[in-house]
Amino acid sequence: MDIVTADTIQQYNQFFGVKTKHPQIGIIHFDRSENQPTHKMTFGFYALYLVKTVGITMDYGKTKYDFDDGTVICLAPGQTIGVHRMPGGPVPVATGLMFHPDHLHGTALAKKMRQFTFSSYTSNEALHLSSNKCAVIQNYMDNINRELEHPVDKFSRQLFVSNIEVLLNYCMRFYERQFVTREVLNNDVLARFEQLLDEYWDSGTARLQGLPTVKYFAEKVCLSPNYFGDLVKSETGKTPYELIQFKIAEIAKNALLDPKMNTKQVAYMLGFQYPQHFLRFFKKQVGCTPKEFRLGN
Repeated sequence: MDIVTADTIQQYNQFFGVKTKHPQIGIIHFDRSENQPTHKMTFGFYALYLVKTVGITMDYGKTKYDFDDGTVICLAPGQTIGVHRMPGGPVPVATGLMFHPDHLHGTALAKKMRQFTFSSYTSNEALHLSSNKCAVIQNYMDNINRELEHPVDKFSRQLFVSNIEVLLNYCMRFYERQFVTREVLNNDVLARFEQLLDEYWDSGTARLQGLPTVKYFAEKVCLSPNYFGDLVKSETGKTPYELIQFKIAEIAKNALLDPKMNTKQVAYMLGFQYPQHFLRFFKKQVGCTPKEFRLGN
């Protein structure tokens, strides 16, 4: 399937045969759109979809996802999504909000966008909503849609931006609640993460591949790095990066107590490319040099 590029709201609207009411903001009701082909598209803007029906499948990240009632999926500029109509299935009932990053320039929301990490979650980590929560999201989409019907004036931009910001804040709240309600699943992910941390050094992988990244562990548990990071932080109060650093420091302290290993050997065993990097890391994490640690123990 060829990838369609939509760098602007107008290009996106043209693909679906929808009139463009604003060059940087758009709302599309897919059940009212005549053109709903199966497609794969790369975006040059932010997009948020509220899907309220079966009959549509989206490829996002590494998986395919069959949408049930009340699902939100968010995308950031540069991401790609594939949309597939199920043969003989019903017309999808879904609303899409698109807004270009240029519209946020100079606003407080532009600085906050990096906080909304859910825009890089994969589809199997979508936000699942009750009917009441769907109504909240739909309400702000409707506010934006009503504003699109008015001629642009000096209040338009602020009204668009404020409604988008509140909508995103609600999504953030609902995602955090979703982490809580999925406690059993989250605990499984954390247990797997702890196991993977042990295996990374026990198996000698660190010596061959170097220090691990958050992305490495996220892929092992089949989650996107951002979702994995938010889940771990929600459950432990610490980021995966902080936990990885703590694990390295603990392994280092145990290894330094082995008289058969010198500091250079410990550094290479942990995955450091250069011993001096290990010295700086250890001093920062433990508060003393490896030599001082050994003398004190």
